[in-house]
Amino acid sequence: MTAAPFSWIRPERHGIHILPADAWVDPARPVPRALVTHGHADHARGGHGQTIATPATLAIMALRYQTRAGAVAAEYGEAVSIGAGVTATFLPAGHVLGSAQILLEHAGERVIITGDYKRAPDPTCAPFEVTPCDIFITEATFGLPVFAHPPIQGEIAKLLNYLDNEPESCVLVGAYALGKAQRVIAELRASGHHDTIWLHGAMEAMCRLYEEHGVALGDLRLVSDAPSKEALRGHIVIAPPSALHDRWSRRLPDPVTAMASGWMRVRARARQRGVELPLVISDHADWNELTATIAEVNPQETWITHGREEALLRWCQLNQRRARALALVGYEDEDD
Repeated sequence: MTAAPFSWIRPERHGIHILPADAWVDPARPVPRALVTHGHADHARGGHGQTIATPATLAIMALRYQTRAGAVAAEYGEAVSIGAGVTATFLPAGHVLGSAQILLEHAGERVIITGDYKRAPDPTCAPFEVTPCDIFITEATFGLPVFAHPPIQGEIAKLLNYLDNEPESCVLVGAYALGKAQRVIAELRASGHHDTIWLHGAMEAMCRLYEEHGVALGDLRLVSDAPSKEALRGHIVIAPPSALHDRWSRRLPDPVTAMASGWMRVRARARQRGVELPLVISDHADWNELTATIAEVNPQETWITHGREEALLRWCQLNQRRARALALVGYEDEDD
């Protein structure tokens, strides 16, 4: 008896289950075998028996979650057999360093799981690769038409202009520790800003890991190593979003609070976080990128997960594209 199409892959509450190989993609709990798209905590977790991911993602997981045992590295473009006639190929997703879409092939059928992704250029990671498939499993973090991310160069210019106009202050930028912080730094360098950038201590290890993987970030120093409070005037300081208003920030001279996040498009969120200088910088695809990517990949069916599934599902229906929304748990709206 012939198996039903795509019966070998099943979305379950805690992740995408590859039934013949008994493997999971980005599972929300420890499993014997996990394929991991990237290193953010809502996709990568410790405790798996075996973890298959790109070398950079494995390095990030070792740093963040002390996961070294059972690691299997998969280079971009390398087809890895995971058993029972299933192969997995990791393809660039453009989200953060090491991030990957995972192309699964079995019985002549092709499924891509994007994890998180973006289409905008990013000097800190390999760009997203459009790859044909039968089923395309996409995120929808910014899956509403209101989300249209501006070019990052304009947001960086906004930051530098403020710094030029307020030389007696420092600009304290809240940025997610993995991916966002390094992208902001790299874009500042690309815009000609080569002054020292000061870091909260929680940012240092990940920035050094990026440098070890060939991403040049320039002169970075810890705020705790500054010779005086005055030495920070006229400089950019980067810290986790949680540090923007805590006791640590009191050591800074007249800081202007900025935040780099796609959520800064929502003014209420900026006000709620006490952000004076919102920077709309996202490491996720916006609405136009999500819909354009589905059109480019042109799958037989689109599965939509973690985010604003309903609007993207409706767009697919209006454009005569088969689609369904998945009900997975454990994926969060991180400070993007």
